[in-house]
Amino acid sequence: MKEEVNPELTARAYAYAMWMKAPMPMVTLFRNLDVGRVLKVSRRSGLKFNMLMCWCVGRAASQVQEFYMLPEGGRLIRYDALAVSTVVENRHGGINSADIPWTSDIMEFNGYYMRLTRKAAADCSNHDVTDRMVIGTSGLVSAEIDGAVGMYSGIYNNPFLIWGRYRKRWNGARLTVSFQFHHTQMDGAHAARFLALLQEVASGL
Repeated sequence: MKEEVNPELTARAYAYAMWMKAPMPMVTLFRNLDVGRVLKVSRRSGLKFNMLMCWCVGRAASQVQEFYMLPEGGRLIRYDALAVSTVVENRHGGINSADIPWTSDIMEFNGYYMRLTRKAAADCSNHDVTDRMVIGTSGLVSAEIDGAVGMYSGIYNNPFLIWGRYRKRWNGARLTVSFQFHHTQMDGAHAARFLALLQEVASGL
């Protein structure tokens, strides 16, 4: 469910006034994550690494209240649930996206993930969720990258994470993640806390 809220009655009142009409209100932070535990769980369980990362993103975001509000079309919208979007290669070699409803039950989330990504790939169509705040992700798993800054179009204000291929180390695996967010939605401190929580969730998987 979602509803429009009066920015003046929220903790984001100042940010709304400052950044809602800014020409470039997007901010990007980078963090190098230890994903050794995620990789180990993936190999032992047969669950996809990308699915596990998406679940970890949702789990970390669910603990940061700023993720539940998003600036849309000049308005501030409050949501009561989250979804994590992932980009998939379709059967024609192009790309589509699938919004996966986030749930704390990782196996339930995996069921949604497998069904919706397969459908998007087979139908060459996007699966969009409109009643949840969607966190975008894009895993460039074939490339080693040191960072990426998402495109700001002025239309898509949702938070977005990009990562490449993890790098194996003698003591595990590392993954560089970029996190882009709209300054109206959250401040740098909130984003940094989210990334710290993402590391915590990934390590405790």
